[in-house]
Amino acid sequence: ITVPQDISFSEFVDTVVDEKKRGNTFKIDALIQEITDCKPVVWRGGMIGYGSYNYSSDRSSQSGVWPITGFRAAKTKFTIYIMPGFEPFPELMAKLGKYKTGRSCLYINKLGDVDTGVLKELIKESVDYMKEKYTTNPT
Repeated sequence: ITVPQDISFSEFVDTVVDEKKRGNTFKIDALIQEITDCKPVVWRGGMIGYGSYNYSSDRSSQSGVWPITGFRAAKTKFTIYIMPGFEPFPELMAKLGKYKTGRSCLYINKLGDVDTGVLKELIKESVDYMKEKYTTNPT
């Protein structure tokens, strides 16, 4: 189960060894904080989450709490969590730049590979979607 951890964002970022990746980590954090007005929370598995929502799955009977958006800084790429998936945002995806996707995961190698204005709009629209669909919490 992925749950918030008892480590600060700055302590966690200190574990991101690569200097360039560390800088991009702070840039992504600032971008998401501006959109969500939420402070970053480190979740198990190294995910940085912003806000949260309560979910329940009809398919698996699971329920829990999950960030409304967030990201992960891995050694080779960044994963940005777009919780509604990408189907609602075809126009933004067409303008975003160089990326790969999973179900709700946007994979980018570095910020320079994408248009950060488009990325910001994608995250904003994703967060707005989540706030319309779910009851959200600021942390």
